[in-house]
Amino acid sequence: MRIISGTHKGKRISAPKKLPVRPTTDMAKEALFNILNNRYYFDELTVVDLFSGTGNISYEFASRGTKNISAVDADYGCVKFINDTSDALEMGIAAFKSDVFTYLEKSREKATIIFADPPYDLPIESFEKIPQKVFENGLLLDNGLLIIEHSSHMDLSHLEHFVEKRKYGGSIFSFFAWPEPVTL
Repeated sequence: MRIISGTHKGKRISAPKKLPVRPTTDMAKEALFNILNNRYYFDELTVVDLFSGTGNISYEFASRGTKNISAVDADYGCVKFINDTSDALEMGIAAFKSDVFTYLEKSREKATIIFADPPYDLPIESFEKIPQKVFENGLLLDNGLLIIEHSSHMDLSHLEHFVEKRKYGGSIFSFFAWPEPVTL
């Protein structure tokens, strides 16, 4: 994986093979960050990266100037890798081990961007639970976006707060926001 833009542009990061991950492709990540770049100043964001895996998305935000990033993953190896990489690159990402659904129940941290990249083989009910818990618990700031990456074989457009979806290869980003109009 590589960092696309910012202070660490072009930096390649090699994750251990044993981690249970499926990183977001460079093509999909670049498209996503082009969307976000047109809407936000990265240095003003608060980001929560759920199912963070290798930390691919967190590193991209940090490289672009985001200072307040929390990465949440249930796998200790993933959390250790993110913390080690963040320390080595002086990114300041706060990675911690937690079941994402427990985190969504207990956390009161509000964020501008909540990015979730669950394992594609989770049942659709688990995917549906993410926006439900985010909005029910008020975890997204008024001008924020919840972005869920999922397989192109899944459709989340029926869920409350759904705004739009974008397809990149076999992946889709579904965007969710508070009721006021959002233009991507």
